Amino acid sequence: MKKVLILFLVVALLLTGCGKKNPKNIINDFANKVNNTKSYSLKGNMEIYDDEETFTYSIEADYMKDNFYKVVMVNQTNNHEQVLLKNKDAVYVITPSLNKSFKFQSEWPDNSSQSYLLKSITNDLKNDQNSSLEEIDNDYVIKSSVNYPNNPELKYQKVTLDKDGNLKKNEVYDEKDALKMRVDFTSIDYNSSLSEDDFKLEEYIKEELKEEEKETKKEDSSKTKETCIESTCKEEKANCEGDSCDKETGLLENIMYPLYIPSNTYLSTSDKVNTDNGNRVILTFGGEKNFVLVEEKASVAEEFEIIPVYGDPLIVSDTYGALGANSLTWTKDNISYYLAGNELTTNELISIGKSIRGEDITVSKEK
Repeated sequence: MKKVLILFLVVALLLTGCGKKNPKNIINDFANKVNNTKSYSLKGNMEIYDDEETFTYSIEADYMKDNFYKVVMVNQTNNHEQVLLKNKDAVYVITPSLNKSFKFQSEWPDNSSQSYLLKSITNDLKNDQNSSLEEIDNDYVIKSSVNYPNNPELKYQKVTLDKDGNLKKNEVYDEKDALKMRVDFTSIDYNSSLSEDDFKLEEYIKEELKEEEKETKKEDSSKTKETCIESTCKEEKANCEGDSCDKETGLLENIMYPLYIPSNTYLSTSDKVNTDNGNRVILTFGGEKNFVLVEEKASVAEEFEIIPVYGDPLIVSDTYGALGANSLTWTKDNISYYLAGNELTTNELISIGKSIRGEDITVSKEK
């Protein structure tokens, strides 16, 4: 009888032990699923929390082995679309509405954590030997450290998997345990049919207008001039001048100042320069940390424009820009910004850029 009881207890303990889950097993199962796929397609929604502002995006991401990536991000507030594309040639950040793209020779996305890419999530989970596991509402929540070299305030992530190991969401927190990013995954196809053709830059290059289309546009334009009335021009955001609508130029109406400036640094000069398309504002800051901020209305390139950048893609508030060695370039609310300063650290560059909220404020100048 004692032997039977002991045998029963041993079997019960073994069964209990087998039923227990630990972070390592769950992470390995999820990582194997990701690493064994030759291609995947996912959809989801991402929220970025920046002080009192929340930026919401829809995300569609495609991956194919040999490091092909395509991420389409659409800002849900202003419908602004950008595409992050990586193929054999380079890394691109494409803004279709402007017919422009940044081009990088970059290790993106492997040189930083990416909250919406599966390989990045699994790498962070596996690289943290102190990851922890909780079971919450029938889900597994795994906590691990993250690696955001250009955003060091981000410290850890919480990855939520269901009981079958399916990825549900990823949340990224700062050192004060404040939620800074959240990605909800709505669908993941681990066997999507993709080829190199799906990662071609040419897909986003607008063809030049055919000659007959150009002539049609000229005819339509002349008809508008002949029948010009004030209400028509207002609809076209133009002024009625005689028999024609005088289109608005790329004049910058308001100057946008950064809310953050390094200590002992001040605005020394503010200049406006006329350009072929309107004007350009040049703000020069002096003192302990000299830097320059250039602003002008964003323009749509007639032919697809590729801007080479030595650096990496970076989210600046609600848009992707280009972070160089001593510069930051981005477009927000139809204004293009260029920020540069040899004396600024990378964190200072980013802080200044993110502090430009689209508000026209007064800043102190040198007395």
